[in-house]
Amino acid sequence: MSGDSSVIEVIGRLHSCFPDKFGVPRQPGLSRAAQGEIEILPPYNRPEAFRGLEEISHIWVTFLFHENLSKPWQPTIRPPRLGGNKRVGVFASRSSFRPNGLGLSLLKLTQIDTTNGVRLRVSGVDMIDSTPIVDIKPYLPYADAAPNASAGWAEQPPERRLEVKFSSQARQALHHLSGTSTGSPGRYPLLEDLVEEVLSGDPRPTYRRSKADDRTYATRLYDLEVRWHVIDDTAAWVVSISPYRGG
Repeated sequence: MSGDSSVIEVIGRLHSCFPDKFGVPRQPGLSRAAQGEIEILPPYNRPEAFRGLEEISHIWVTFLFHENLSKPWQPTIRPPRLGGNKRVGVFASRSSFRPNGLGLSLLKLTQIDTTNGVRLRVSGVDMIDSTPIVDIKPYLPYADAAPNASAGWAEQPPERRLEVKFSSQARQALHHLSGTSTGSPGRYPLLEDLVEEVLSGDPRPTYRRSKADDRTYATRLYDLEVRWHVIDDTAAWVVSISPYRGG
């Protein structure tokens, strides 16, 4: 370690509902049904290191954009919010192509499990599965909230572009997987909310929007594959929801 460089230890891994980046919300909190679990790794998985965190509702999670660490950083980027046509500086954005590949997300802390090590259950996730976690801090409303803040080109929250509709086949699978057809909790109790929140934000590349698009897309959630296409650039039609078979 020197004044110009240092080593960052990975303290945990996120187990996320997003196996890959297609469909991941572009900011934390955009999908409240997006859940995950942070598994704290030794030697940091000591319950006393998290004493008092049970009184905290939200946490700042610092993580690594691990899939981009080998790629060069970019001094300017094209934010999807600006249609992919206008560039801004990397430090005026939340781009994953950064000099140190660090990300920061504000997540809701829903449960702390210390029965075997330490696991933090969180919601509002915007990270892919197996994301390395390097730090966790409590969100302090009196210090962290800035009611009079301005955000320039990202002043307003992103719009929900697409109305999400389900085919009868997809609806049947949804009821079975979420447990509504049996009256007991299924493996994916918030699946319908998750699908709607992810697809309504239109995860397609910017250049695919606002034009004729007859492609069928596949978005992975947990170990499932959601197949869908866009109708008239106004609705996402969910064709099927089934176990992911690979390929």
